[in-house]
Amino acid sequence: MKKTLIFLAFILSFSSCKKEVPKPVIVKKEVPKPEIRFGYKIDDYKVIQDTIESGESFGIILDRHHVMYPKINQIAAVVKDTFDVRRVRAGKPYTILASKDSTEKAQVFIYKHDKINATILDFKDSTITAMRYKKPIKILEKEIQGTITSSLSATMDSLGLNTNLTWRIADIYAWTLDFYKLQKGDTFKFVYEEKFIDDSTFAGYGKVKSAVFKHRGKDFYAFRFLADSILNIHEYYDENAKMLRSQFLKSPIKFQYRISSRYNLRRKIAYYGNRVKPHRGTDFAARIGTPIIATANGTVVESTRRGGNGKFVKIKHNNTYSTQYLHMSRQAVKKGQYVKQGDVIGYVGMTGNTGGPHVCYRFWKYGRQVDPLKEKLPAAKPMKKEVKPVFFEFIQPLKYQLDYDRVPVEEPTEVNEIIAKN
Repeated sequence: MKKTLIFLAFILSFSSCKKEVPKPVIVKKEVPKPEIRFGYKIDDYKVIQDTIESGESFGIILDRHHVMYPKINQIAAVVKDTFDVRRVRAGKPYTILASKDSTEKAQVFIYKHDKINATILDFKDSTITAMRYKKPIKILEKEIQGTITSSLSATMDSLGLNTNLTWRIADIYAWTLDFYKLQKGDTFKFVYEEKFIDDSTFAGYGKVKSAVFKHRGKDFYAFRFLADSILNIHEYYDENAKMLRSQFLKSPIKFQYRISSRYNLRRKIAYYGNRVKPHRGTDFAARIGTPIIATANGTVVESTRRGGNGKFVKIKHNNTYSTQYLHMSRQAVKKGQYVKQGDVIGYVGMTGNTGGPHVCYRFWKYGRQVDPLKEKLPAAKPMKKEVKPVFFEFIQPLKYQLDYDRVPVEEPTEVNEIIAKN
């Protein structure tokens, strides 16, 4: 019996010393997610990225990537309502998704209009499709403020801002500020949007939400607001709900110009031997090639060259007003064409009788030439009375942000205070 107990004790002690065998650890290998671009699994194709060269067409590009011309013509016919293949432009990037086999035949053509928008033509199967594609956009609100040193464009450049934003601001204030008369020390502040794709790639500017210019001690505010839901057009208004836009712009050139000669019926002109010769226009001097814009909506009634006027454009706005733009280097519109306020209609030049590059701006009222700088020009349609209370409430935080460099913090209500105490 004693021997049996000793043997059992030995067995137990031996088993207790025996190490436990660890359970095998199963390591799950992560399968990489397929890369999806433009809605396609990129790994399934040979990806070709290129830029359209001068002289290249849609047909030439697809032919180079092994698509036969009967197929190319079929694609062009099917997609014409969505995408006109004749309008592909040199300098535009494109992507081709080609088969991975030995033929490397193009199956998808992606035309990139800009960093955000593209058109996708899919012809890998018997069914040909065309669709618009828009990259997801991240929008950030930004603020910028500055002090005029020489000009708006120079100041904006010094702040690292794109020319597109400068032109946007010039458009907003085109009716209320003469950018040539901005003074050194004038200040401005804008609240605007910047667009980003892939979180970090800059893709342009969004809305300018609010702005203020301090010029000659006066604040010129601009607030973007939808006052008419039927027209569904946002306009800019000042702090008193007065629309900044009027029926006519103050100048046919946005900025970087000077008035070299005014409307003067008794002016002596050196070109004509200092004889008194009425000058029925206003001369805006600017560099050759500077865009000239229509000061109001209307129909082009003349776009030609004649005598001392040189190359010019004349626009009829309505039965009351017409405008004319002389001495262009070239015109950008044709007779009979309808133009909108701000459209480029030509470029500054020196054609006709002129001593330097400028545009002579002439203004007719009831068939008689008048001085546009002295005329009380018609304003745009005012905001409806019933909309004004909504507008004033809407701009309150925006104006506070412009005035005090911060967004207002809502004051706690009585109810909130009681909750906080409890």
